[in-house]
Amino acid sequence: MVEIRDDARETSDAPRRSRYRRSIMRLRSASLEAYPLWRGRLLFLAGGICVGLVAVLMAKGADLAQDGFRRLTAPSPLIALVLTPAGFALAALLARTVFPNSQGSGIPQVIAARHARDARFLYSLISPRVAFGKVMVLFLGLLCGASAGREGPTVQVGAAIMAAFGRLTPDRLPGLLLAGGAAGVAAAFNTPLAGIVFGIEELGRAYEARSSGLIVAGIVAAGLTSLWLLGNYTYFGTNQAALPLAAGWIVPVIAILGGLAGGAFSRVVILFARGLPGAAGRLIRGRPVAFAAACGLCVALCGLASKGAAYGTGYEEARAILNGDAPAGWTYAPLKFAATVLSSISGIPGGLFAPSLAVGAGLGGTVHGFLPDMPVGALVLIGMVAYLTGVLQAPITSFVIVTEMTQNHTMMIPLMVAALLADAASKAVCRGGLYHTLAEIMLERADAPAQPVARTA
Repeated sequence: MVEIRDDARETSDAPRRSRYRRSIMRLRSASLEAYPLWRGRLLFLAGGICVGLVAVLMAKGADLAQDGFRRLTAPSPLIALVLTPAGFALAALLARTVFPNSQGSGIPQVIAARHARDARFLYSLISPRVAFGKVMVLFLGLLCGASAGREGPTVQVGAAIMAAFGRLTPDRLPGLLLAGGAAGVAAAFNTPLAGIVFGIEELGRAYEARSSGLIVAGIVAAGLTSLWLLGNYTYFGTNQAALPLAAGWIVPVIAILGGLAGGAFSRVVILFARGLPGAAGRLIRGRPVAFAAACGLCVALCGLASKGAAYGTGYEEARAILNGDAPAGWTYAPLKFAATVLSSISGIPGGLFAPSLAVGAGLGGTVHGFLPDMPVGALVLIGMVAYLTGVLQAPITSFVIVTEMTQNHTMMIPLMVAALLADAASKAVCRGGLYHTLAEIMLERADAPAQPVARTA
């Protein structure tokens, strides 16, 4: 009888064990399906935190480098006539030979990486080696007085960090690159909304719905890391300038001037990136380091003519003009424009956001010199948006980033109008956007047959 009961018990337990096994299998299957999703989310978050940390370090390093340049030239401003050309030459040599693909802003490299078909070429644009070289050579350029910003390089470094995480999930790589670049902008300026807009408008030019939530998560992680280390701050400080309705006519004037100037800047940079025709182009291609030294000498002359204002990122000068702490002489904007053009075509690493905002501030300040009854802050904000739009041809990014930098919502409508008009004026001078055209040049050269290596000096 006992044996019969045991058999009965085993028979009755069999369906229960079978249901238990099926439940375990379903849980295991669900966990395996969820693992890639959660892994992707964790990668975006971890990458965003790393981008935020690096953005803070780059900001501190850039400030130290600019302070170092001021200390080096303190005994005599004429020291820059030797220091700046020598620094440009060394920076260009390192960027060409030791850290290739670290030249320029860094944003075209990220755009090219997102469209690259060859994996080896893709990772050559955003490798850890390139990221390290970008930071070091950028600091060298600022230490020698280059008119360059750190925000564009932060975009490339942010994309490189995300690409390193992306090796674990290659299918997520395009979204990770987009998130890394956008997080770089957000953390560099403490402008999370502008980071999102920049990622969609400039880096992506195509909204990726599948990765949109993860991209925002990466930007939030980078922004929170920056806030934790630096505190809650506004890049240019809070500004509540307003433009009277009767003075609205000045908006299209400044917008068109800024758009034309920004378009001219982009056209010159693209021209040199493609290569000048004739003997001048052959000379530059044959001796790029000597050309960089010549650009450095001209930057030093701009710095001397501006009493030092044309060097560096231009952040302090722009903030002083915006807040009315220092008038903008009529020579500041053109000298800063020239110094930024020379720094950009020299082949050394350096971004365009901060110098462009400085040129725009100088433009608005110059207009205020002719119209002293108008609020200087309002004219400067319009000038910033107009010139930045002219350079980037990204009007939404331009007015959003300036609004977030100053927390000025009163000027939202005038800034929108300025951005739209400046974009149209810029396209009349330079049809293709600067960053995307430079990225296209990189992709064209990557697909072209190998060419003989030019001399570097």
